[in-house]
Amino acid sequence: MFGQMMAAAAVGGALARSGAQNAQAVEPRFSCEIALLKLPSFDRCIEVVAAAGYQGVELISYFQQWSPEEQRRLMAKMRSLGVMIDMLSGLQASFAIPDQTEEFVSRVAKHCTVAKGLECPQINIKSGKRLDNVSPQAQVTAAVENLKRAGDVAAENGINIVIEPIDLIENPTIFLSSVKDGFDIVRAVNHPNVKVLYDFYHEQRVGGNLIEKLEKNIDWVGLVHIADVPGRHEAGTGEINYANIYRVLGKLNYKRFIAMEYEPTFDAVASLRKSKVEALRGMAEGRKVVG
Repeated sequence: MFGQMMAAAAVGGALARSGAQNAQAVEPRFSCEIALLKLPSFDRCIEVVAAAGYQGVELISYFQQWSPEEQRRLMAKMRSLGVMIDMLSGLQASFAIPDQTEEFVSRVAKHCTVAKGLECPQINIKSGKRLDNVSPQAQVTAAVENLKRAGDVAAENGINIVIEPIDLIENPTIFLSSVKDGFDIVRAVNHPNVKVLYDFYHEQRVGGNLIEKLEKNIDWVGLVHIADVPGRHEAGTGEINYANIYRVLGKLNYKRFIAMEYEPTFDAVASLRKSKVEALRGMAEGRKVVG
């Protein structure tokens, strides 16, 4: 849809082809969206994540309930365990709604302030609904203009933005439902602080063709989310070939966070450890291909 509305820019960047470049590869860090762990407290969540050897947690709503004293205590505990908040969701603003730019930018600024207070470098923003009385082109135009403004605000605060497509099975009214459309938008925005959250689970449910989209758009990927289809459990429990995806991430020298956004089917620590080992193994194999 969006590809017909705007000319796609040439994909920047090239794969690392030499052994010298490959030697400079940096292992990605690992994170977990903790709501799906279904544990009784945030304290327990960060203990589990740290025990699994992960460096980050993603928050949707936990932080909204913290008093200043509780926040200080929890931040101190995370530092002691070597865990950070790598992404913050929960922004009550939508980037693809026309005539709401000032309100949207104001809310982004406030969210950036919250993220800075939590020592979090990245926020997640959703598109909002498809509007029956507004053309898709008008919503695309609004999205590009709003995200350019938001990118400037984020950059001033040292924060990055990732926009997240949500599949239409989960949210039938969402405007942005495909990473292809998301990549078209961020190319048009063309801001270093605005990228796409590539959630393989959501994309498999609406379109598939996961690897080609990843290879063509790697420079615009700010974060990846891992879960299998169906069920939203660990990689290997469903139909997505994550071994191949990890190899491609390694071949492309992906260095950002890999976030597990699934509900474990067995002990959470053991599950997260296994997922990390599989990801690192696959990425190492992918880097050998270009070494």
